[in-house]
Amino acid sequence: MSLADLRKDYSLSGLLEKDLARDPFRQFDKWFQEAQAAKLVEPNAMTLATATRDGRPAARTVLLKGVDGRGFVFFTNYESRKGRDLAENPRASLLFPWLALERQVTIEGAITKVSREESAAYFHSRPRASQLGAWVSQQSSLITGRAVLEDAMKTLEKKYAGIEVPVPPAWGGYRLVPETVEFWQGRRSRLHDRLRYRREASGDWTVERLAP
Repeated sequence: MSLADLRKDYSLSGLLEKDLARDPFRQFDKWFQEAQAAKLVEPNAMTLATATRDGRPAARTVLLKGVDGRGFVFFTNYESRKGRDLAENPRASLLFPWLALERQVTIEGAITKVSREESAAYFHSRPRASQLGAWVSQQSSLITGRAVLEDAMKTLEKKYAGIEVPVPPAWGGYRLVPETVEFWQGRRSRLHDRLRYRREASGDWTVERLAP
């Protein structure tokens, strides 16, 4: 089978202006709950796209760990490639690919770090092994083999045995503050519905329909 034969006509649903919530956060919550109800694998998985100061792009999958009227939150090592990109160019895009529902959500905006208190609260809610893992992995750096990670994990397990694992100084959260949020629903004949919320200077949201 050739790539040209991998074609599906989308027909599960539609998206009209009258169906939208008043703001993109409520609409996102509605679709996110429907993704959970459909038992999608990791519905909070999202592609994070960043770029360096000179425009060199990179993308990877991360997990959404918080959303409210302020924005969309994820956590990582600040010295990772994504962290370095965001230090140079604090803007990013998120993409939620809910393919089983023939939907995707794309969010664009500015990036800020969350408070140290917010990062610590999330860090200590993680499984202990994940807390230790945040210390073990100097994310995106070169290593000579997996044994480097496993040996470091054993050392840290001994070091912090019976005591609280502190938050690594180079680990924490980012919040994407959205300027646009696009809801995409697949439709027949590739005439997809694309409704985009755009934030005005006043802080209000305008809804626009984009050609598919």
